[in-house]
Amino acid sequence: MNIGLYFGTFNPIHVGHLVIANHMVEFTNLDQVWLVVTPQNPLKNKTSLLADYHRLATVRIAVEDNAKLKACNIEFDLPKPSYTINTLVYLKEKYPEHTFSLIMGEDNLRTFHKWKNYEQIIENYPIYSYPRVLTEQEQEEKQNIASKNFLKNHPTITICKAPVMNISASFIREAIKNKKDVRYLLTESVYKYVTEMHFYEK
Repeated sequence: MNIGLYFGTFNPIHVGHLVIANHMVEFTNLDQVWLVVTPQNPLKNKTSLLADYHRLATVRIAVEDNAKLKACNIEFDLPKPSYTINTLVYLKEKYPEHTFSLIMGEDNLRTFHKWKNYEQIIENYPIYSYPRVLTEQEQEEKQNIASKNFLKNHPTITICKAPVMNISASFIREAIKNKKDVRYLLTESVYKYVTEMHFYEK
């Protein structure tokens, strides 16, 4: 199968994540999308993260009724911090029958040259990129990065016209902390889990 890997901390997983994952599996040549729960992103502060197993549980709950989407904890047992190239090499060895591709937002594509061994990734793994709502600063950075055109036109990169979702996990966490109702930003099952466990309330 052709597997799309959608990496994220999913803290928490929300409808924006699911819309993107579903779009990729329905409107590209991907057979499945694996939502890879990242235990530690080298570019993010870990202090705000829920425990790994809680975030994995919410992803599993969110996709349990969709056979084309799968929660993946492959990075939990790999050395930390988790670098994408190491995960890709491990997956290729563990599942030689599958072909793996990357799914990433245009913000990540724009800074892709900062990733560890990015040349090896881009030459060996297809990349599916989706649009994001950018801040004014990000728009300026987008115009200033010379590598953008090269990456956009690279033969292994597909720019997908997926829905633009202006939803962030940080907004949801802050809203919960301020006792706002976020039920429509999460699936019903995830909302129930987060509420019952009192996540993000403090």
